[in-house]
Amino acid sequence: MVFNYEDITLYYEKVGQGKKSIMILPGWGETRSTFTYMINFLKDYFTVYIVDYPGFGNSPFPNRDLTIYDYTDAIYEWIQDLQVEDPILIGHSFGGRIITTLLGYYHYSFSNIILMNSAGIKPKKTFYQILRTYCYKLLKRSIQIFPKKYRTSFQEYLFDKFASSDYKDLDPNMMKTFRNVVNEDLKPYLKYIKARTLLIWGNLDDSTPVKDGYTMNQLIKNSELIILEGTSHFTYLQRPDLINRILYEQLKDEI
Repeated sequence: MVFNYEDITLYYEKVGQGKKSIMILPGWGETRSTFTYMINFLKDYFTVYIVDYPGFGNSPFPNRDLTIYDYTDAIYEWIQDLQVEDPILIGHSFGGRIITTLLGYYHYSFSNIILMNSAGIKPKKTFYQILRTYCYKLLKRSIQIFPKKYRTSFQEYLFDKFASSDYKDLDPNMMKTFRNVVNEDLKPYLKYIKARTLLIWGNLDDSTPVKDGYTMNQLIKNSELIILEGTSHFTYLQRPDLINRILYEQLKDEI
């Protein structure tokens, strides 16, 4: 199924026939396919919706740069269009950014949310990272001193050497959007989240470190933090059965 909002098209799927609805918001680059195991479990108890973001899966990317607020607006309008009353929101990583913006920035009213390895807290740069960024900018400016026939290859070398793997995997038309998203610090919005919140984290997560989970737990008043030992950023893929049991215990009163 497809939902259109302004110039954004969202592909989504719906499974299950439960009275209560769950909206699953994937992480950056993830699609509905990575949540198959979770969906197959939840659909016996709930009506489950899952969406592909613009640029991933079956959702095309619009002809402009996007911000976290563009993504959030589209998701909110999608939920409104479905006329789903107070759905449970489950977000992994980037999906957590959207949920944080929905509740903490826009103050939309949702009563039950689950954030898994949520992104949104902008990390402080280490001295090494600051130095690396400075070196990259300095070397990039020095391209002009090279003969023209070598400039392109040197620029490609710098990109390969300094860019993150997530950034390098993007289509060129999504790179500015990626920078917009990761440079937005959502930490100030956390204190405004009033929903019952479950935080699930892997203690070995090096993408959204577990200290972010502790920070969110501290700032979101009605929250609980569960840390899964021996897991990293993709807890729902590494420990799928355990995640499903946790979700059931958290949501059984909603069935």
